[in-house]
Amino acid sequence: MTVSTPLTLMGAPGSPYTRKMLAVLRYRHLPYRLFLSRDGMPEGLPVPKVALLPTFFLPNASGDMEAVVDSTPLIRRFENEFEGRSVIPTDPVIAFLDYLLEDYADEWLTKPMFHYRWHFQADIDKAAAILPRWTLKPQTEDEALKLGEIFADRQISRLHVVGSSDETAPVIEASYERYLGAMRAHLETSSFLFGARPSSSDFGMYGQLTQLATFDPTPMQLTLDKAPAVYAWVDMVDDLSGVDAAEDAWTKRDAIPPTLIDLFKEVGAYYVPALLANAKALMEGADTVETEIDGARWVQKPFAYQGKCLRWLRDQHGALADADRAVVDDVLAGTGCEKLFA
Repeated sequence: MTVSTPLTLMGAPGSPYTRKMLAVLRYRHLPYRLFLSRDGMPEGLPVPKVALLPTFFLPNASGDMEAVVDSTPLIRRFENEFEGRSVIPTDPVIAFLDYLLEDYADEWLTKPMFHYRWHFQADIDKAAAILPRWTLKPQTEDEALKLGEIFADRQISRLHVVGSSDETAPVIEASYERYLGAMRAHLETSSFLFGARPSSSDFGMYGQLTQLATFDPTPMQLTLDKAPAVYAWVDMVDDLSGVDAAEDAWTKRDAIPPTLIDLFKEVGAYYVPALLANAKALMEGADTVETEIDGARWVQKPFAYQGKCLRWLRDQHGALADADRAVVDDVLAGTGCEKLFA
């Protein structure tokens, strides 16, 4: 069933995936209607099976409206539905590398995002004060304060879901600092991750950074101190509607810069061992994921969705033509990412 515009979605300013998708829609010049999640379900729209943000309301094969979540496949669905200003590189090699970095942003950078917000008191206080007030419905100060307490207690109790604990905190925090250094260095010579044109991974990183770099006090100060260019980049990626989408603006497969390789090394150092250990735990039916990341012990509960992420990465890698796969493997050799496909 053909999708028409304006696209209808429900989301929130504090949702990195909402921010990711809104920035994609603005860049692609796709009109949309946004309903704030705190204002309740819009009348006449289907209730999602899983309450995740953003939720898009799109026609299914029968023409009936359904609630659809998950930003990565949504981006690719809209690529098929709407022409122009694509965020998927045309070269399959670059497209795969872009997919890998988008997955890292969505599935690893969200760990620092959630950790910083609900681990440090200053960040807890700000989130508890602001998140309940992201509504256009009038509420009293007492109502907002009570909701803030309830929301904070619930989220703090869920820190284990992303692997955040006193034991893993140094790993998570080191990973964000190292990412900032690598991203700052890359932005010294490139406007976006893959050249002069944004791709899906830019929007994935932007989504997490809207919270890490520009909202939560602790990582925001860290970003300002160590990578002010990253802070500024987030402001710019918010609305790229005026950026030219030249077909030849993406990085060429034979001209991948060392700064991009350094970003893949961060993926290999942190996300890859967590992803592989999670898959092993799921396969064995274990109750705990245990591995070593950056020389330190990593422990968390198995996460079924990230088991799917690994399978999808391997499917994408396997679907490449032999010659393209060989180029990808050569690019990733020595970064740690090659272990995903061994």
